[in-house]
Amino acid sequence: MDTMIGSIPNNGNVSTIHNLTPSTFFNQAEATLGHHLARRLVQIGVNDVFSVPGDFNLTLLDHLIAEPGLNLVGCCNELNAGYAADGYARSRGVGACVVTFTVGGLSVINAIAGAYSENLPVICIVGGPNSNDYGTNRILHHTIGISDFNQELRCFQTVTCNQAVVNNLEDAHELIDTAIATALKESKPVYISISCNLPAIPHPTFSREPVPFSIAPRLSNHMGLEAAVEAAAEFLNKSVKPVLVGGPKLRVAKASQSFLELANASGYAVSIMPSAKGLVPENHPHFIGTYWGAVSTSFCAEMVESADAYLFAGPIFNDYSSVGYSLLVMKEKAIIVHPDRVLISNGPSFGCILMKDFLQALGKRLKHNSTTYDNYNRIYVPEGHPLKCEANESLRVNVLFQHIQKMLSANTAVIAETGDSWFNCQKLKLPEGCGYEFQMQYGSIGWSVGATLGYAQAARDKRVIACIGDGSFQVTAQDISTMLRCEQKTIIFLINNGGYTIEVEIHDGPYNVIKNWNYCGLVDAIHNGEGKCWTTKVRYEEELIEAIEIATGENKDCLCFIEVIVHKDDTSKELLEWGSRVSAANSRPPNPR
Repeated sequence: MDTMIGSIPNNGNVSTIHNLTPSTFFNQAEATLGHHLARRLVQIGVNDVFSVPGDFNLTLLDHLIAEPGLNLVGCCNELNAGYAADGYARSRGVGACVVTFTVGGLSVINAIAGAYSENLPVICIVGGPNSNDYGTNRILHHTIGISDFNQELRCFQTVTCNQAVVNNLEDAHELIDTAIATALKESKPVYISISCNLPAIPHPTFSREPVPFSIAPRLSNHMGLEAAVEAAAEFLNKSVKPVLVGGPKLRVAKASQSFLELANASGYAVSIMPSAKGLVPENHPHFIGTYWGAVSTSFCAEMVESADAYLFAGPIFNDYSSVGYSLLVMKEKAIIVHPDRVLISNGPSFGCILMKDFLQALGKRLKHNSTTYDNYNRIYVPEGHPLKCEANESLRVNVLFQHIQKMLSANTAVIAETGDSWFNCQKLKLPEGCGYEFQMQYGSIGWSVGATLGYAQAARDKRVIACIGDGSFQVTAQDISTMLRCEQKTIIFLINNGGYTIEVEIHDGPYNVIKNWNYCGLVDAIHNGEGKCWTTKVRYEEELIEAIEIATGENKDCLCFIEVIVHKDDTSKELLEWGSRVSAANSRPPNPR
């Protein structure tokens, strides 16, 4: 049996509950809804709330500010506040944002939908109308001009796992606590609307420190677990070349450690799906890379697709992760392990089984088999290095990422924006403890600016390295301002290639060309002499090397913005292949009726 290797990155954590001892009763002035909500957020691990003020949430914000354990981070717009809560939840396990009614809620909802797709518990709090206005025919501002105030609620119902409309103090305590507890249990966002006239009013239900949540852990069906393990062990033990593939739902299942234990016990070759990068230590001795069909890392797809059995733990097979539905994976060879269900090949399905329990138990029943990894080791040829740029030769993207690779350590985290950074960052080899995040399921361009803000605010012990394309940056650039206010020391590589490169490779057109900005000038204008900020523009490798030396040396305590000028057609080979296959999938003609 192999020795246990490495530790699981923080990315595997989903929810945190701090066990604070309940104190004595509050005086009447503190026995308010606003104080209760603030204390509850601190209790579950939220120390920073991302907000945009509006007249319906101002009194609530007063109470959040008054909480010593809570820091209110004012954002430039609601979309970025939501993205920041998403990034915060990736590091801390749970995040929160506060916006105003409808105009704020319908702005933040895109970010909340992304958090839902990525199984992140984000507490989305909205300042709602005065409680006296419910049930009347009054028309309020910030609405579409009708007396029905439920439009926002209906929109959030499909992208949150619980919705609480608090317009009565009698049941406010129950509604708030139920919503927050549900977010933690389901690892999904929740929506809490609080009438603007309620946060400051004392009520007996808030008369003492909130008792810490004691959320009962989910349990596996013991008989089902035993049957599933027996069937899976029989299936895998008779295989010759088995392989393990980790998927993104390892995070929500809290099963990264169990997956690692299974890998150590079995001796199987270990790979990950692209959206699971960062959830499994890449220094594991049997790690063979990212399985992403035709755009996998070298020799990984050959090992996975030639295996006679593969176990996928927490996979998501969508059109992007399957490269336009082109994976050469056969159901009869596969064991698919979902967070609470196991599917064995074309045979039985077992429900009410937790992934972490199944993987732990399975590891004790498998014969050690390193055949696939041994074969990989025989055929593996190390990747070549990009050719060094000649003097005054335009900087190439592959050379840029060669230098970013050298910056990575346990004290860094990588945020990859939607676009070609997906593919270039996927090839980075993460040192043990290095964080890594991107948004593959939802794929919203612009996500990374807010997510970088939130992640960096949560992980103060890491320096975030964000790789952002110019098109994506134009969507959400404003909250560079908030990073400066929060004294963050992120390094942003702004890759300026003049357009939406990922969309060019799927389907080109004039709409993929964007207006060029003076990006360094924009960030300098936002900086405006307040806070620590350093910007530079690089066109050649020598300039890049110098910029990285300055960013990691004399300006290590600054927010560093490095604009990298590259050719518009300079893309990864993986994007070219992936784009053509996704384009083919998008272009399929209608099935005959």
